[in-house]
Amino acid sequence: MFQSNELKVGFLALLAFLILYFGFNFLKGNDVFSSSRIYYVEYENVDGLMVSNQVMVNGIEVGKVKKVEIQPTKANKILVTLRFSQDIVIPDKTVAVLSDGALLGGKIIRLRLEGKGNLAEESFLKGETEVGVTALLKERAIPVIANADSLLVSFRQISNKFDHTGTYLNTLLKTSNETVSNINGSVNGIVTDNRANIAQISANMKTLSTDLMETEKQLRPLLTKFNTVADSLNALKIGKTLKEVDATVLSLKKIVQGIERGEGTAGKLIKNDSLYLGLNKTLIDLDKLLLDFRLQPKRYIGISVFGKKNTPPSN
Repeated sequence: MFQSNELKVGFLALLAFLILYFGFNFLKGNDVFSSSRIYYVEYENVDGLMVSNQVMVNGIEVGKVKKVEIQPTKANKILVTLRFSQDIVIPDKTVAVLSDGALLGGKIIRLRLEGKGNLAEESFLKGETEVGVTALLKERAIPVIANADSLLVSFRQISNKFDHTGTYLNTLLKTSNETVSNINGSVNGIVTDNRANIAQISANMKTLSTDLMETEKQLRPLLTKFNTVADSLNALKIGKTLKEVDATVLSLKKIVQGIERGEGTAGKLIKNDSLYLGLNKTLIDLDKLLLDFRLQPKRYIGISVFGKKNTPPSN
């Protein structure tokens, strides 16, 4: 019984060793059950090539990388050992091209079969390095990053300038608000004063017309008396003067009546409030414009690199 257990333990240990050996060789890419041929290739830089990476011909795997080692005696060149299956024919001028295996990384060796015959085992293949997608992206990305840095610096400088511009705009808007308030008060005062003056002028003209009419009434009896001395009155032409005065009085009366009806410029200023309302509306619109300019200054002063977005005016 004891010997039987020892045999079991030994058998299990041997089985575990075989599994470990074959599994390790399988993970390294070594096929222990088939014969293979060995070739060598040298590179200046393998850029991440590892053992067990694929060796491809026309998109089909024909071998694997068996070993990657540095050669201190040959200026630190990298010696790569390749293992091929027996059924692949390697011409004498075959080139082993180190290239990217996938977009996300990884390296493979792609064989470019050239020449004739079949290269002897353990011979050296000519090595080349292909510029991969990662290198191309890096090459193209570096200028873009440099330009982006320059653009960020320019934006930072523009932003610093706009800080001062914002301060100036705030001061300008504050001054503009005060100016609008002063203009509003001045215009309202001017309109009020003018309306009062025009009303005073109309009242004065009414008073003048009344006085002239009273004067005419007083002059008529005198004219009757002066008819007795016609020669003297004709010599002095008082009748003609009185007719002219009468005509002047009638003209003034018509003017006053026209003003009262709202005719002419003076009548419209007195009877019609459109001038005052128009000026008041203009001041309200100007106040809205300055308020929108203060709230949305980018609509009137703006620099856009990627395009700008229109902002509706504030109510």
